[in-house]
Amino acid sequence: MQTLEMPSITSQQPPMLPDAPQWFQDLQNAAWETFQNTPAPTRKMETWRFGDLKQLNFDNFTPASDIDTGDLELELNGLEEVSAQFIFSNEDTVHAETDLPDGVICLPLSDALQEHSELIHQHLLKQEVKLGSEKYAALHAASLSNGLFVYVPKGIEIQKPIEAYHIVAGEDAAIFPHTLIITEDNAKVSVVDYFISADTDTHLVLAMNDLVAANGSQLNYVAIQNLNLTSKIVQLGSTTVDRDSRTKSFVLNVGASWARNESYSTLAGKGAHSDMLSLNIPTGDQKYDQRTFQHHASPHTYSDLLYKNALYGKSKTTFSGLIAVDEGAHYTDAYQTCRNLLMEDTTEANSMPGLQINADQVKCSHGSTASAISDEEIFYLQARGIKPKQARQLIARGFCVQVIERLENDQLENLVLNFLDEKFRTIA
Repeated sequence: MQTLEMPSITSQQPPMLPDAPQWFQDLQNAAWETFQNTPAPTRKMETWRFGDLKQLNFDNFTPASDIDTGDLELELNGLEEVSAQFIFSNEDTVHAETDLPDGVICLPLSDALQEHSELIHQHLLKQEVKLGSEKYAALHAASLSNGLFVYVPKGIEIQKPIEAYHIVAGEDAAIFPHTLIITEDNAKVSVVDYFISADTDTHLVLAMNDLVAANGSQLNYVAIQNLNLTSKIVQLGSTTVDRDSRTKSFVLNVGASWARNESYSTLAGKGAHSDMLSLNIPTGDQKYDQRTFQHHASPHTYSDLLYKNALYGKSKTTFSGLIAVDEGAHYTDAYQTCRNLLMEDTTEANSMPGLQINADQVKCSHGSTASAISDEEIFYLQARGIKPKQARQLIARGFCVQVIERLENDQLENLVLNFLDEKFRTIA
């Protein structure tokens, strides 16, 4: 009996969702055409400076097929207390549990497209991708079939986080999860996305998120990437921060052979505040490539970016960030910091921070450092009975904790620390 091979994700657009609204079908058809007509990145593009273009060959990947969840032996090390939990296995919803206030909408995106079509239409994929992965954003949109949708009405505060697991399994399987979070005026919510491999096969995750914070609201988003060490991920995030609202976006990379993160934050209203945070622990031959944009479109706005990398083995990181202040966006207060701790002399860290200022009365700063642990630090700990290897791990952990503390939430901090410590155990 002959087995039919699945078409590659780059050769044929996957079938659309049954009963999807017409606007969504039109969006996907247009996105597929854009993907086909958009050239692949080249070395001449500034947005791919120091990037590994060989990683962009996705021709061998096929859409993830249905799997028997009973065959998955996976321990989900998430939060102890949540307001809602979703588990997606190869983009199928296999678990959904919620305990949320009335009026809050929290659904798999495939269901929300049918039940709340107009609301999603207002916000889904509205932010233009500008940091280099336009072609792959189009591929994501054309292939999108599921993800998480969260809508928090005016004045409602959700105390416990919402979490969603995006699990992928199967040789050369590709998934396209999307997270859309909307907080209305003075609402509050925290959401955690996990990206996890269920086996040792090679996978591709092409993920996107839209974070929309209305006036006076608070939106915290944490992405934990812990794929196996043969897989790849492209994660594209856009955040829109309105008047007097505050967002925190945190990305942890500990898995995958190659990860590309692009984060675009638009401070659209007076008094908007955006924290952009990331912690990355690459080992072996892992490569993490991160591009950011802090877009100050209104006066009296504040943004603070802190990215930290602790590199081991022959790993490589690339950071390129820009603070852009529009005309009229006076009294902007913006910071951008990238710190690299080189744990071995075979690592490589590239950092390219930048400023583009078109307004007056602004405070903007950017900076990057790369250094190894000094002999004096090791000697200090050895003098207190700590062995050199353990001393180096303690210093690296302390280096990382500063970013985690910026979450200012005990549950989320402990969650990230657990994944961090597990990574350090594998190094040890």
